[in-house]
Amino acid sequence: MTGSTTDHMLTVTWSNSTGWGAPAIVPYAPLPLDPSATVLHYANECFEGMKAYRSKRTGKIRVFRPDLNAKRLNMSADRIALPSFDNDEFVALLCAFAAVEERWLAWSGNATMSDTDENDFLYLRPMMIGTTPRLGLSKPNDAMLLIIASKLPSWHSRPLRLLASSPEESVRAWPGGFGYAKVGANYGPTLKTQSHASSLGYDQVLWLFDADKRLVTEAGGANFFVVWRTEDGRVEFVTAPLEFGTVLDGVTRRSVMELVRERMPEISVSERHFSVDEIVAAVDSGRIIEAFACGTAFFIAPVGEIGISGRDVKIPLKVEGKSGEYARTARRWLEEIMYGEIEHAWGVEVN
Repeated sequence: MTGSTTDHMLTVTWSNSTGWGAPAIVPYAPLPLDPSATVLHYANECFEGMKAYRSKRTGKIRVFRPDLNAKRLNMSADRIALPSFDNDEFVALLCAFAAVEERWLAWSGNATMSDTDENDFLYLRPMMIGTTPRLGLSKPNDAMLLIIASKLPSWHSRPLRLLASSPEESVRAWPGGFGYAKVGANYGPTLKTQSHASSLGYDQVLWLFDADKRLVTEAGGANFFVVWRTEDGRVEFVTAPLEFGTVLDGVTRRSVMELVRERMPEISVSERHFSVDEIVAAVDSGRIIEAFACGTAFFIAPVGEIGISGRDVKIPLKVEGKSGEYARTARRWLEEIMYGEIEHAWGVEVN
């Protein structure tokens, strides 16, 4: 996904001696960064991905569950020895920044929006970096928190084609590592495998862990769900668990699970280890219903095919050949909240 950055950025500096400084929203510009800054050598960098929306009812700017992003950014910062911050103050800064950039979100002046603009959003990228100019592996004494924004297109392409990774050759995360944190070091090392998948015509890598068990973790940088009928006939949503720290605690992931549990109590929602071989067995026995990736960038992206050990395994797409019914329903539920079509505590209005 590509896009153009907006006009401004928010910056706040921190030092070990004085703490956090005063935040400033300034014109977007390159950073003056010392070549020996720790972020350039030791990867002490973390970030978040969020979106701002314009309410279809009122025209006001909204963000979705920003408290969860604040908590996760704090957690990621702690994992790489960067400073903590007050979650509520972070959300206030985020909202102030989104308000400044609201011109990037279309609004016709009434509650009727065009087909082009109805799913408009602004991608927000908070990040924190270590800025101490020092060669030597130690906790940085200086840091900077930034927020930038970019206008990105909605993901309305064809269903995803995933290529299951070979855990003997490459793994995205491992127990005791940092797969649960949103740090740059989680993503850069995946690009070689992703490039190989792209060269074969796949959109993303379905990351597996453990060469013997071939456990499913994430799809690219997104969480991954399978919906199937269990052998005793129950409909089950299943996604990898957080317990070993190999999977990101995605905001979209959490929201999907909470809404399904609340609104479809007859369906089992399971966070457990499952293998790619279980997916193949469910397809071959006719028990598979659908699969989808979910995250801030992809939102809810149906999966139509998974390349597994030389076989392209087809996943059902029963809604116009583009999606599964549950993925479409989850997407609609979330859009109603994000775009302010219904009142919900997860939708936070920017003043």
